[in-house]
Amino acid sequence: MDDDAWMDELTADVLAERYGISVDSVEWTSADSESVNRRVLTADGRRLRFAEYATSVDVNLARAAWDMSEFCRAADLPVPRVWPDPDGDLVAVSEGSAWAVADDVLGRADTRSMTMARAESMGTVLGRMHRVLAAYPFPELTVRPDWRTMSPDEGVAECAVALETIRQRDPRDLAQVRGRLLGRQLDLVAHTDRLRAGLPAELTDRAVHGDFACAHVFMVADSVTGVLNFRSVKGSPVWELGRAAFDPFTVAHRNGWQQFAVRMIEAYRSQNPTHPHTEACARVALLDMLYGFHSAAPSDDEPSEESHVGLEQYWGDRQVGLDP
Repeated sequence: MDDDAWMDELTADVLAERYGISVDSVEWTSADSESVNRRVLTADGRRLRFAEYATSVDVNLARAAWDMSEFCRAADLPVPRVWPDPDGDLVAVSEGSAWAVADDVLGRADTRSMTMARAESMGTVLGRMHRVLAAYPFPELTVRPDWRTMSPDEGVAECAVALETIRQRDPRDLAQVRGRLLGRQLDLVAHTDRLRAGLPAELTDRAVHGDFACAHVFMVADSVTGVLNFRSVKGSPVWELGRAAFDPFTVAHRNGWQQFAVRMIEAYRSQNPTHPHTEACARVALLDMLYGFHSAAPSDDEPSEESHVGLEQYWGDRQVGLDP
């Protein structure tokens, strides 16, 4: 039996034993450093999403993420229902792994350049979500605040670490990457203080999704049908709005990207009008791009070549977005 067939059989066994679900077919959909994800067709015709978590993932944090997801679903946000196991746990432990089951979502994640309709729909959903999450308890995890706190000198050192990682792993594209990282170092020194000086004195931290991006937002005809992959973290809603509105792929590849950002921010404000300092989201997004180094040199924890390629493309798009 090959590995895929063995995993399909294991998936069916866990669903039967822990959830009482009889499986008709299993289809691999995606994988990242935290989970391997599959789509399941049950014997009675239901479509479910099934995640197997990596052994490095804290089960309690995974449960917290699904708890936030359920909190948002209860507020009528487009979030798929998670299935608790017989013990009431949103993440089950079986066969030495942690697992989660949720309803499937119509549509697909569209990572192409933004459209006006999609920008408006995403802004509307994110504004509602942040308004709802204002009543949610602060999560245990906090967004890494490099864009707020890391000094330019520390950022330059991070660039050097990323470059050495790439040199050891695959030196074929070293010249191009070195040029981009050297440019990033110059930008950090030249622009950090000026950008931070224009930020509000205090940006409110609240519970946020943590990774509200096109890859985790399912669409049908440019309307949001499902929000997945909650991280359940404490961070600035302005930071999360900026990351979504100034999507690196759109900024790097689409003329008029400013118009899409404005449309998303306007839609966000229509649903969350009292949240302060949303006008700062562009400045925050730019700082976040400046201090985003992880995807320049994806770690060996990424489970597939597709994950590495995707992260490298994401970093490249972020770099293009910083270029004049």
